[in-house]
Amino acid sequence: MKNTGRYNTQSSDEGEYQTGSGNMVLKNLLHITLEVEMEQIETRKFIELSQKMIFSLHQNKCLYESDIIQMHHEWLKDVYGWAGHYRQVNMSKGGFTFAAAHLVPKLMQDFEKKILAKYTPCIYKSEDEILNALAVVHVELILIHPFREGNGRLARLISQLMALQAQLPLLDFSIIAGEQKERYFAAVRQGLGHDYEPMKAIFSEVIAASR
Repeated sequence: MKNTGRYNTQSSDEGEYQTGSGNMVLKNLLHITLEVEMEQIETRKFIELSQKMIFSLHQNKCLYESDIIQMHHEWLKDVYGWAGHYRQVNMSKGGFTFAAAHLVPKLMQDFEKKILAKYTPCIYKSEDEILNALAVVHVELILIHPFREGNGRLARLISQLMALQAQLPLLDFSIIAGEQKERYFAAVRQGLGHDYEPMKAIFSEVIAASR
């Protein structure tokens, strides 16, 4: 659904757009050509996935790479043929290049072993430990950007699940919309140097706004 002004990809099946969409809607199983219609469908299905994951969450569950793949597949399986599959295209946004596509499988394996295994379940007691866990998991997943579509929303869902494990309320991410988006993207970029303090500050504000 993303247009070329927001994301740039190398050519492949995942880089194809739906005929008649004016290069605004990715090639999809529903043959949708209107961006607003695709946005509505993705949003509805994401809400359904979120509700299912939240109501079935176990506080002591460790998240795995397979959980992330399954969530992506369940969310978009009726929309895109590549749902639940790691991207085969290189992607960049605003001049920032995400991990090369051929590295994604290995990076996700490392993400499970070094990040998910360490920070989930998110049952820390101190606020700083919780903020650090949320920031590290979120930033590292966004930097990998494992899927062709839906990485940001999926990363936010994982943050929701971790927050609930930490006995926090459902997170309200509305504060990072609009003019705050650039601050958010800057915090993601800072993660390249393992500096998670900017993202910790954002999550601190998100949690405060959610209470």
